[in-house]
Amino acid sequence: MADDVQSLILERLRRMDARLETIQGDIHEVKERVGILERQYANLETQYASISSRLDRLDQRVERIERRLDLADA
Repeated sequence: MADDVQSLILERLRRMDARLETIQGDIHEVKERVGILERQYANLETQYASISSRLDRLDQRVERIERRLDLADA
């Protein structure tokens, strides 16, 4: 009977080990996906900064044009 209990415990431990391996694989995949998302987010931030800078320059150019054409409010 002790052998039955021991084999049941070993079987249960094997199942737990298999589940842990699956969970470890899933966590590894999630970490990879989060890394990809972080890189994409950083790329978007860079693009946003570039667009913001370009809009600032366009705003300055429009203001200069308005002043030269006397269209700007004093």
